[in-house]
Amino acid sequence: MPTEAILREPAERVHAEELARLAEKDDAPRPAGWQLSPRAVRRFVLGDDKLGIIRKFYGDDALIDRCIVTLMSDRGLLLVGEPGTAKSMLSELLAAAVSGRSTCSIQGTAGTTEDQIKYGWNYALLLAEGPTPRALVSGPMVQALRAGWLCRFEEVTRVQPEIQDSLISLLSDKLLHIPELSGPESTVFAARGFNVLATANIRDRGVHEMSSALKRRFNFETVRPISDRKLEIQLIRERTEALLRHAQIEVEFRPDVVELLVTAFHDLRHGVTSEGVVVEKPTAVMSSAEAVSVGYAACLDAHYFGNGSVGGEHVARQLIGTVLKDNPDDGKKLRHYFDVVVKQRAQKLVGASQWKRVLDARRELDR
Repeated sequence: MPTEAILREPAERVHAEELARLAEKDDAPRPAGWQLSPRAVRRFVLGDDKLGIIRKFYGDDALIDRCIVTLMSDRGLLLVGEPGTAKSMLSELLAAAVSGRSTCSIQGTAGTTEDQIKYGWNYALLLAEGPTPRALVSGPMVQALRAGWLCRFEEVTRVQPEIQDSLISLLSDKLLHIPELSGPESTVFAARGFNVLATANIRDRGVHEMSSALKRRFNFETVRPISDRKLEIQLIRERTEALLRHAQIEVEFRPDVVELLVTAFHDLRHGVTSEGVVVEKPTAVMSSAEAVSVGYAACLDAHYFGNGSVGGEHVARQLIGTVLKDNPDDGKKLRHYFDVVVKQRAQKLVGASQWKRVLDARRELDR
């Protein structure tokens, strides 16, 4: 399929030029089975101006070092944290840099079964030949074992505990038994480079507690929300611009509008404004990832229904949809925010035209 026809490309294709440049300049020690050295993996994730590598993860740099060290060890890596803190993006970036492939992944749900993780069967061949290697359909974990890749396991705590525990032997023994087969084909040994990189949200409903045996086979790393406003502004601007380039859309997304968006998210995320006004925090997730989604949606709104210039009203409309999608009671909290915080800023701030446009969108809450 042509690149331009793909809705979302994996990290190894989006950043193929950077990965090739890093590999060409990479003369540091490299673990067996890795496409890049740990130093080059770090540069890929955190950026390197000298090599023209952009920064892709905004947050704790020391966290990236610990993640890379864990992936070199005999333990799996489990990224935990609030929804929207870029855990999945980080796991994709690490898999792309370490294995050159980020698409060997499992999406954990309440209905995930063991054969979706390990292997299944081509039932036509199974009936014709019985259990043979030719009839075996390799799942993501078997593919990762054989190739020496990182296997990404998204939302591992959404999977039933007895299914989660199927990972214990994989992480401990680095092999998988296939009892239906006999001879050498009955055991899949892990090639060098294999490991499991999992993620888990700590706020999601329906989360299953991991067994202590499985926990011992993972190193836990917490991915925290971005606390630096300047860093978050930079992240949202860069991510939104990347999405707009991919969609081939040109709009004016001015710095004051980006700052307004980040300010509103910070207010609602922390429950207190920079002026010291206390507001009720909505139950909806007010993460940086949600802020990017609101910014991008505001740009689309301005492009298709406006004059191509993003204003406070575009941000406000998308913000309302984000806050109200989870709990009806959040509507009261957002009305209070508009009536107290937004109104005050629209009346008293110097150059408050954008906040006035946000306030004008208040009527959307009463529809």
